[in-house]
Amino acid sequence: MDHEHTAHTHTHTGHTDAAQAGGASWSTAVQATLHCLTGCAIGEVLGMVIGTALGWGNLPTTVLAIVLAFFFGYSLTLRGVLKAGMGFRAALRVALAADTLSIAVMELIDNGVIVLWPDAMDAELADLLFWVSLAISLAIAFVVTVPVNKWMIGRGKGHAVVHQHHAH
Repeated sequence: MDHEHTAHTHTHTGHTDAAQAGGASWSTAVQATLHCLTGCAIGEVLGMVIGTALGWGNLPTTVLAIVLAFFFGYSLTLRGVLKAGMGFRAALRVALAADTLSIAVMELIDNGVIVLWPDAMDAELADLLFWVSLAISLAIAFVVTVPVNKWMIGRGKGHAVVHQHHAH
């Protein structure tokens, strides 16, 4: 039993030491970005579906999608940190610190691709272009955001903060 606890502590310590030394693994960065992508994708899709279904214009639909992407991104982190026993106010601070830059980069890239993609902003829910452009824009945003998360985690920021609180 002691050996199992020591192994867990050693693994966590190794992660923290890597962050303090200025490095983070690509695997850790990918996992953090997948977490971010999940929240962003839920919010983006829901916002675009709601705005498009209600016949809203591009700007209000995009704003709703971005707001919901941040909401769901933060909510996923909050859920995990609250589950680890942290109070709501402290958990909210952790979520804001962990996810704001990651979500912002992902949203900037995702929405930038959609805006630049010919006819994507005018695609309807039933159009293949709507779903293809959304999926590809999220994939590009993921690829761009992984190095951002690697850089932040390597400096003890971003999802490194979340991992510190999961251990407690």
